[in-house]
Amino acid sequence: MNAPKYVYFFEEGDGSMKELLGGKGAGLAEMTRAGLPVPEGFIITTQACLRFYDAQRRFPEGLDEQLAQAMRDLEGRIGKRFGDPSDPLLVSVRSGARVSMPGMMDTILNLGLNDATVAGLATLTNNERFAWDAYRRFITMFSSVVLDVDKEHFEELIEERKRELGVKNDPELDADSWKALVERFKSVVREQAKREFPQDVGEQLHLAIQAVFDSWNSKRAIDYRRFNKISDDWGTAVSVVQMVFGNMGDDSGTGVAFTRDPNTGENVLFGEYLVNAQGEDVVAGIRTPQKIADLERSQPAIYKQFQEIAHRLERHYREMQDLEFTVERGKLFMLQTRTGKRSAEAAVKIAIDLVNEGLIDKKTAVGRVSAQSLDQLFHAKIDTNEHFDVAAHGLNASPGAAAGQIVFTADDAVAWKEAGKPTILVRVETTPDDVHGMIAARGVLTAKGGATSHAAVVARGMGKPCVAGCDALQIDRRNKTLSLNGSTLHEGDWLTIDGTTGNVVVGQLQLIDAPTALPAWLSTFLSWADEVRRMQVWANADTPEDARKARELGAQGIGLCRTEHMFMQQDRLPIVQQMILANTPDARAQALTKLLPFQREDFVGILEAMAGYPVTIRLLDPPLHEFLPSLEELLVETTELRLTKGVESPEYLAKETMLKRVQQLHEQNPMLGLRVCRLGILYPEIYAMQVRAIFEAACELKKRGVDARPEVMIPGVGPAEEMRATHDAAKAVADEVLAHHETTLAYHIGTMIELPRACVVADDLARTAQFFSFGTNDLTQTTYGYSRDDAEATFIPVYLDKKILKDDPFQVLDRRGVGSLMREAVKLGREARPDIKIGICGEHGGEPSSVAFCDSLGLDYVSCSPYRVPIARLAAAQATLGALK
Repeated sequence: MNAPKYVYFFEEGDGSMKELLGGKGAGLAEMTRAGLPVPEGFIITTQACLRFYDAQRRFPEGLDEQLAQAMRDLEGRIGKRFGDPSDPLLVSVRSGARVSMPGMMDTILNLGLNDATVAGLATLTNNERFAWDAYRRFITMFSSVVLDVDKEHFEELIEERKRELGVKNDPELDADSWKALVERFKSVVREQAKREFPQDVGEQLHLAIQAVFDSWNSKRAIDYRRFNKISDDWGTAVSVVQMVFGNMGDDSGTGVAFTRDPNTGENVLFGEYLVNAQGEDVVAGIRTPQKIADLERSQPAIYKQFQEIAHRLERHYREMQDLEFTVERGKLFMLQTRTGKRSAEAAVKIAIDLVNEGLIDKKTAVGRVSAQSLDQLFHAKIDTNEHFDVAAHGLNASPGAAAGQIVFTADDAVAWKEAGKPTILVRVETTPDDVHGMIAARGVLTAKGGATSHAAVVARGMGKPCVAGCDALQIDRRNKTLSLNGSTLHEGDWLTIDGTTGNVVVGQLQLIDAPTALPAWLSTFLSWADEVRRMQVWANADTPEDARKARELGAQGIGLCRTEHMFMQQDRLPIVQQMILANTPDARAQALTKLLPFQREDFVGILEAMAGYPVTIRLLDPPLHEFLPSLEELLVETTELRLTKGVESPEYLAKETMLKRVQQLHEQNPMLGLRVCRLGILYPEIYAMQVRAIFEAACELKKRGVDARPEVMIPGVGPAEEMRATHDAAKAVADEVLAHHETTLAYHIGTMIELPRACVVADDLARTAQFFSFGTNDLTQTTYGYSRDDAEATFIPVYLDKKILKDDPFQVLDRRGVGSLMREAVKLGREARPDIKIGICGEHGGEPSSVAFCDSLGLDYVSCSPYRVPIARLAAAQATLGALK
């Protein structure tokens, strides 16, 4: 049986083959086909990576033979031999998944160097310093990636040598210095890896490819995929590319550039360039680079050629490109083109500009922008009323402001977050191993690196504020201190960073939330989404302020107004408690009469704010004990009062009365106890007061000419009899109020579907209910049998880590389980009542993939928190277009 084809030379592929060749490989293939200056090379497919894992981390059958033949062909094309001491072929070995995962997987440069070939390279190039510089780089990268030797062992030796010679930068070290350091590097390998540094170039290549395959399942790559919802089943391709050298002198260099500004979307070439350097120097932030525009002054012909290629590639792909390039002795080589990572603001503005430039249409533009990324547009900013001194300034690498306590390691950022402490992760430069800490931290500050460094690219993708390349920052990792222009700060001290301006401030500044209104450019873009989406987008709002904000952000109704939040306000809580402590229906009714004006005022405000749109008001949902002090608290207080005031004191008697009521209401499992519609059935006067308040508010508004559209939602029904009993009681009160005010008003009474039983008897419920709204938070709890608060704090993180769960079901809707129940409810409900309105009001309504699933079920609307309304608008449009599934 013949092995599959695992190896493709660049000219054998094209840009459409990302799934097989990875994004980097497909880009190299497409540039080769277009005749651009690309080094020779070939790609090992993602299929080989997956088969590698299937074979328990061994190369699949046939790969060794195809690899050997490809290296022979590569030697023939270039005219050099792999391992030849006199004229050696050197290659880079690079990862490349089908989507960009910047820095998450491994790359090795200068592969093929050993004690013999380094001498040949020096002679061939007549540049001994360059050859030994390349060799020390190779030893460092290979040892770190393949042999698991910490890079800091090598960096410390370099810093020691620079101090001895009184120089600051790596390019100031001469050939003899690098020679001596190479010997010391090999000793480090011997000590740390317990083996000699491999001299056989075939072994180097085999181990390097294996390490790149292994990096697909590294912790940092898994963390990144989980955060960005990338499948674990794709694997990575491996590109083996002829080395070109940017570290051969002042006419050489390396750079990374974007065809448009990835922060703002401005149509200008944006990037960085380092003279006499290799690619990892830019990406890793080892040296702070120059702006790409500086290349125009130093090498104008190269800059012009690069500018033309950048423009050509953007026009070809009809998308902003992320480019890597090297200049070797005045000759330009393109090493990568891929769709560029960008901030949410840039993504929207670039999409709009590409439409205006005639490169794409509106529907394509709508499909291009990640719906989830719009959350970045609502980041905190430093309060304009704050007066502060800027302690230092770095590059504005990822927008938004963050305040937190200083930590110096990724692990500490995670631990502090688990302890409830906000942090700023402070590093010399971040590496892919820091990703879990970047996820945990509020923001990232680095001493080195530029706008295309690892920290910048990853933080932008996460929507985290980042300030990079802060030259004034000096870090003492051992003592966990930092210095900013002479000020010493310790772990746990507060910093505020502004990734929009690059400012670093000592202390905790007050931050303000996102803009109060949608910017014009975002309104334009979302209007394009509104033109194509089928589902409506509503919002969850409990106050007039929330309702107004939701309407500003494009909500077409309120899908959930929680009345219990209104009860919790300090001026009402004593009355609520009086109502709960009442022993008779009459006493309860007296307390409810006092609450009625408050509730009516609340509903007036929300209905008026949403005039012309439906407002779905859920009747009281939680158990009554939630409005009373805790049992433990009352036991302590009554004991103290008995000892200090005596059992006859009014204070003690009042607390004792409350304690007894709390004990009466105490339940073993409150989640499944006396709550939701069961409250309204046992205490009908509570629901009656709320319904009366709703319709008195609506009548008042109608008299003022306001188009109020109330919808009454009964929570947590199971049997159809619960639906009928609560529906009939609510309708009787509503009709009585309307009759009293001698007016008519269109309204609906429906239910929140949050129990599995409700889903499977939805046809029975729909014969009474006029709408369904899936309460997916509780439906997930009752389907899984998980307590959300307990599960997310204990075993769900472990389940995610062990891949027992693919996603947290409280964050991403469980299609197979919860989704199947929803599908059944929709089918049964519409069979019984074809015109029934069905939506969702759990927070899943603002999560893009969950929105897409709701669209597939044919729901009429999704409802989410106000600031997630723009996300849901875009996600609903992408679901209609088939761009989100």
